[in-house]
Amino acid sequence: MKSAVTFLTFNGNCRQAMEFYRDCFGASLFLLPVTDAPVDAAWKALAGDRILHATLSKGDTILMAADSHPAASFQPGNNISVFVHCENAEELKRLFSAFAAGGTVTVPPQDMFWGARFGEVTDRFGVHWMFSFALPATDQN
Repeated sequence: MKSAVTFLTFNGNCRQAMEFYRDCFGASLFLLPVTDAPVDAAWKALAGDRILHATLSKGDTILMAADSHPAASFQPGNNISVFVHCENAEELKRLFSAFAAGGTVTVPPQDMFWGARFGEVTDRFGVHWMFSFALPATDQN
């Protein structure tokens, strides 16, 4: 495992929260609105100005976040996940399988448009986990 970071989920106010945290910590902030991502047009229309991904960073400290999908049930207090950056695809597969045993798979591991293999699972103790491995860059020529 390369690292594990906290991942926060918001109900449409991710931008405001992360800008507030940026100002409090004096950190750098990256925001990716759903409208700027290569996602389904229906999702873009439904999402409005929601944030698909946010990363707040200062030194070696990282906090990640996103808005929930507009159609998803949002439960305040259950909006914190652990995001695990895996060393390789084999580690992701092993960890995902271990955490999925007796749990609930939300997103099975798959290659994503942002250049990572990614999967989500809630373990048998109710903790939400996200596993990711950055895919090697491919030559587009």
